[in-house]
Order: sequence, then C-alpha cells, then structure tokens
Amino acid sequence: MSISIKEVSEKLGIPPHTIRYYEKEGLLRPIQRDRYGNRVFEQRDLDWMDIMMRLRATGMPGALIKQMVDLAVQGDSTIPERIAILEKHKLELQRKQVELDKAYEAVNKKLSIYESLLRERS
Repeated sequence: MSISIKEVSEKLGIPPHTIRYYEKEGLLRPIQRDRYGNRVFEQRDLDWMDIMMRLRATGMPGALIKQMVDLAVQGDSTIPERIAILEKHKLELQRKQVELDKAYEAVNKKLSIYESLLRERS
C-alpha cells in the first residue's frame, strides 16, 4: 500500500512541510520515491512517524531520535542499543511524571485553599 505525502499529512495531522523537514533532518527512515520523484510512504513509515512524534512530545531530543533511526537502518543487530536508549528515556519520563504529579497536587492544594476562602466570604 503506497501513501502520498498528502495522505500521510491528513492521517497524522501534520503539514507536509513538517514531514519533509523530518526527512531532511534524518528523523525518518529513507523514504521511497516513485518514478516522478514523489515520496511514497508505506504503513511502516506512518507507524514510525507516529512513534517518533510521541517521542518528541515526551521531550526526546531530535539527535537521539536520529540515532534510533540510524540504528534501525543498520538492522536487528542494533536492537539492544535501541532498547537501552528507550529504557533510559523511560526512566527520564518516570522522573518527569513524579515531578508533574507533585505539581498537580500543588495546584489542587492551592485551588482548594482559594475555594475555601471564597466560601468563607459568602
């Protein structure tokens, strides 16, 4: 199944220029082209872009994502290295989650105080 850049853009909700940028920066595996030079995506390309965008949303640096792509292109022998990268990132996400949970509790506590003050005024 071949998918055009327009279809990828619509499916993933990102503009075509962003997809081209990701390709130019090496954040995507090599994309096939048709005889006219147009990018032709496969489902595996969409799957990778989806996970890559999620990794970026979690704060994984582009350089580390590029390293993951480079390792994936080298083949299955690099799976242990990819696991190590993801495990390290997972630990960082857990640390950030703890911080977010603390911040969430602080906001809830402050809201509770403000709401109590408003009730006392009424």
